[in-house]
Amino acid sequence: MLNVDLHCHSNVSDGTLTPAAVAARAKANGVDIWALTDHDEIGGIAAARAAAAELGLPYVAGVEISITWAAQTIHIVGLQIDETNAELVQGLAATRGGRERRAHEMAEQLAAVGIPGAFEGALKHVGNPDLISRTHFARYLVEIGRCADTSEVFRNFLTEGNPGYVPHRWASLEQSVRWIRGAGGVAVVAHPGRYKLSDLAFDAFFNEFKQLGGSAIEVVTGSHTPDQYGYYAKVAADYGFLASRGSDFHSPSESRVDLGTLPPLPASLTPVWHNW
Repeated sequence: MLNVDLHCHSNVSDGTLTPAAVAARAKANGVDIWALTDHDEIGGIAAARAAAAELGLPYVAGVEISITWAAQTIHIVGLQIDETNAELVQGLAATRGGRERRAHEMAEQLAAVGIPGAFEGALKHVGNPDLISRTHFARYLVEIGRCADTSEVFRNFLTEGNPGYVPHRWASLEQSVRWIRGAGGVAVVAHPGRYKLSDLAFDAFFNEFKQLGGSAIEVVTGSHTPDQYGYYAKVAADYGFLASRGSDFHSPSESRVDLGTLPPLPASLTPVWHNW
């Protein structure tokens, strides 16, 4: 049984480790096939590929694209992509655009509730200023002692209805799948259990994703509970999706699940890597 981890992040997006350090951690944890999937960014792929090659770790080029669907933010992972594809490169650059303006608005809301200097504070935790995100603000709020950990931050700040929440319109589902497929990749719905959609909305989403050429969903992921492994295994079977597995690792101190430590996919499913 291969130990495959096809979803994690480096400090090129909102992780805390360099791509090389993430590769070393994956190797040390017994990962057999590894993908770095930074948010809307492919700038860490070269370093990740080089580090993996040096470690003898089979590597898959990946990315996690933020989209807006039915007024919700959903993530689509692209695997086996050609990171030099012009449409993908341009699309990701456009998706990253607007993050700084959004970050300033988030900081203004936090200042209004007695937390000044949040933009500058968040920047201290950013490896790539083009990708300043809620996670970086969360780390700053922990640093200054406003919250005990990032989970407490997201219960009280930066989420809908709380100070610091500023919605952002990302790419469309059609764009994300087109970019991934145009770059020779496989489109995967990341951690579907995280999205607050009704059964009817999920059915519409999965059918649209499939019609556009999407072919897989994450079933076993660090963002799912064990009960959700079984639920999304059934979803994969019902819609004819391939199944993916990934820790969604961001940081040794913040992530619920470490690289390579998830249980295997259910044997009844066809893994997304079955023909690689």
